[in-house]
Amino acid sequence: MLAATARLQILWLLSQGERDVGTLATDIGQTVPAVSQHLAKLKLAGLVHVRKEGRRNVYTIADPGIADIVRLAFRHHRLRGGSLPGHLDD
Repeated sequence: MLAATARLQILWLLSQGERDVGTLATDIGQTVPAVSQHLAKLKLAGLVHVRKEGRRNVYTIADPGIADIVRLAFRHHRLRGGSLPGHLDD
């Protein structure tokens, strides 16, 4: 499930706070349909929750423990000299 870079990026962003699909698509540089497919898989796996806010779907990470694991993985990657695409390095 987490082998896809886009899904890891989505979880990274959601570990920092809730977002809608359009914002996630912009943040990771993918199309809304592609991000929607990734989110559907993450939801099916129980890694994210979704709630309706008017016409928007707002996504959150399902379990704080997952957020911790994702943050630790990204921190470890950075400490080893890796960089993240775009403004995910912020």
